[in-house]
Amino acid sequence: MTNERKKNSTLWNTLRYPFAVFRYNNNNDTNGDDGSEGDGETASNGKNMLARKLSTKGDTLYLERRVGLFSGVALIVGTMIGSGIFVSPTGLLIRTGSIGLSFIIWAACGAMSLLGTSVLSKLRALAYAELGTMNPSSGAEYAYLMDAFGPMPAFLFSWISTLILKPSQVAIICLSFAKYAVEAFVDECGSSDYVVKIVAVLSILIITYINCYSVNLATGVQNAFTAAKLVAVFVVVAGGVYKIIQGRTEHFRNYFENTTTSMGDVATAFYSGLWAYDGWNNLNYVTEEIKNPSKNIPKAIYISIPLVTMCYLLVNVAYLTIMSPDEIVRNEAVAVTFGIRALGSIAWVIPLSITISTFGSANGTLFAAGRLCFAASREGHLMHVLSYIHIKKLTPMPSIIFHVSE
Repeated sequence: MTNERKKNSTLWNTLRYPFAVFRYNNNNDTNGDDGSEGDGETASNGKNMLARKLSTKGDTLYLERRVGLFSGVALIVGTMIGSGIFVSPTGLLIRTGSIGLSFIIWAACGAMSLLGTSVLSKLRALAYAELGTMNPSSGAEYAYLMDAFGPMPAFLFSWISTLILKPSQVAIICLSFAKYAVEAFVDECGSSDYVVKIVAVLSILIITYINCYSVNLATGVQNAFTAAKLVAVFVVVAGGVYKIIQGRTEHFRNYFENTTTSMGDVATAFYSGLWAYDGWNNLNYVTEEIKNPSKNIPKAIYISIPLVTMCYLLVNVAYLTIMSPDEIVRNEAVAVTFGIRALGSIAWVIPLSITISTFGSANGTLFAAGRLCFAASREGHLMHVLSYIHIKKLTPMPSIIFHVSE
């Protein structure tokens, strides 16, 4: 191709795609758009969009595999540990009535998220790991419903998730982030709802920019914030261990006193606990961008869910070294009260930790949600423009922007 033809081609692409995005090709042929043959791996397994590691010159653009094992663990842990660890202990204790049963349910919720039962196995993490290795398409449940039951269930799931569930999750998490971020700068009078909403909107815009700009930047932010929240959890656990060494174990007596006998209360307690574990399936939404998914998806799940389960159990033990079950039930900010009583002059670490935790959770949620919208639009279940990716950044920019603009 001559220089003049290259210039004309560049000009035409610029006019045709003014926002510098190209549509992601979902064809399963082995040839590029320029008629060249795909690589050997592509030709052998027949899955063009999944086997390629990167786009080639003159070919349709593809998402690159840039999410490694550490980033996969950070995505799962970072989205699971949000605000639930600071709120759910109250709901569990109210419904179970005793410390012993609440700890059993915390552990059972973790086991259900990891292993499941014979009835729920298709909905749990290890089965998701197997599905992710068998069907390496992005979109998680959407891709699996598409393969198993056809386009109608997948279509309904994509619309409900894209228009209601995922945007509301991001909004709720960002509002929690804004509430704790604003409270750090106000006096006893409290913060204005208007200011909290403004900060929440700004946080959404920042997270959107991060995810649109670069996958590496988004995963780097996720890795950093997940590491920071694990450090914060360690601080809380260390404070609890120190109190136990001092002999503060009076709240651990009579484990099962006042345990509820209502199966309805036990069921709603499981609901509260499982809410805190929500996010274990987010890695499957970005399967096409995971390096060596057949190995890294199972490994990330094996590491993440036991780690989160251990964090939840140890944090609840730490809370009980400072507060009685009745105090925890009446308290709307258990972790903040714990910080004031146990950490003294560094109690500010707890509100900061909640802010970091919620921001990281919102970033991971949007990162995964954008891929669901992208996968659904690629199949024609949403507007085709949402299946475009940025020429240089290789991010699904339109689908990410669509999520936060609803």
